[in-house]
Amino acid sequence: MSTSNREQLDKRYNEIKARGLSLDMTRGKPCGPQLDLSSGLLDCLGRDFKAADGTDCRNYGVLDGLPEAKKLFAEFLEVTPAEIIVAGNSSLALMHDSVAQAVLRGVPGGSQPWHGAKFLCPSPGYDRHFAVCEHLGIEMINVRMTEEGPDMDEVERLTSGDESIKGIWCVPKYSNPTGVVFSDAVVDRLARMKAAPDFRVFWDNAYTVHHLTDRPRPLKNLLSACKEAGNADRVLIFGSTSKVSFAGAGVAMMAGSEANVAYTKQNMSLQTIGPDKVNQLRHVRFFRDMAGIEAHMKKHAAILKPKFDAVTAILDREIGDSGAATWTRPAGGYFISVDTKDGCAKAVVKMAAEAGAKLTSAGATFPHGKDPRDRNIRIAPSMPSQAEIEQAMELVAICIQRVALGS
Repeated sequence: MSTSNREQLDKRYNEIKARGLSLDMTRGKPCGPQLDLSSGLLDCLGRDFKAADGTDCRNYGVLDGLPEAKKLFAEFLEVTPAEIIVAGNSSLALMHDSVAQAVLRGVPGGSQPWHGAKFLCPSPGYDRHFAVCEHLGIEMINVRMTEEGPDMDEVERLTSGDESIKGIWCVPKYSNPTGVVFSDAVVDRLARMKAAPDFRVFWDNAYTVHHLTDRPRPLKNLLSACKEAGNADRVLIFGSTSKVSFAGAGVAMMAGSEANVAYTKQNMSLQTIGPDKVNQLRHVRFFRDMAGIEAHMKKHAAILKPKFDAVTAILDREIGDSGAATWTRPAGGYFISVDTKDGCAKAVVKMAAEAGAKLTSAGATFPHGKDPRDRNIRIAPSMPSQAEIEQAMELVAICIQRVALGS
């Protein structure tokens, strides 16, 4: 039976390879129709560049963001306007700078810079988070991701016994790549666990409004939980509109305790005289309020959900319960996580690429690009067309089965 299966899979693989496909599912980029949804940003200001308080947004100043932008995006991240900085276009830049400043100068509540720091890295996770640590020479410690969030028994064991552990990376809602939404219990434990006084939770809430259902699961507010636990400075919250408006010209923001915000503003004052306020103003004028953002995101969901459904439908049809792989069914975000049999992911990605479908590198969702079980593959369905997704996923499913059968 295995020989027959191999021969059939080889035939299908070679037929697809002969088509000369060139499909790219490596990154979670918005597709053209998604970007078109925000075209109104380009002309919504007309000739009026004045903010509500009279600030000319074409000029210098307003380091922490326009008041109306702070009001809108404070609601976006569920904080107060005094607890947020609205900056340029990249939340990753804010995260990188926050870690770099901590390595150089420390953080509020700490006694010294983060020399010799270690970070906890729930995995599979976001490769660019791990790249920041690698670039800055920070030791990374794998922590298993569960269906509720990071394995908190392991997190608590590690932080309680080692004060050189200074941070943890978290994508708490529709986690990259698994789609997990952190449970209330995980949020509470992160807030109250024993850790170094200058420990920080880097709370990258990148997909907070990126729902694929009409009844999204809520995420408990970590800043509020930290305040209640007496650890108000513990969390740094990040977000952006990179996948809400224009990926290269959105608005990024950072939130946290007033002490953390004041410290970050002090550091920023040496780096810039102010952000792109014209861009902030046009986002406020275009979206108006959170209801406007939520209505806009329903349009995104209408484009994305059929693509996500196509991925899972093909995996269901081609692989089913054969045991060759398992996969997530996220209720939001940008990715589907596939786990092959141990030792198969690299071979699957290589085989798919040879037939014209590029996937995120196997291992990318782990620190240093090394998946200890060589099984996780991140699927990014947003950029390709529906037809391209169907072709690519048929190919990927064939490769998964073929590699699982061995030579």
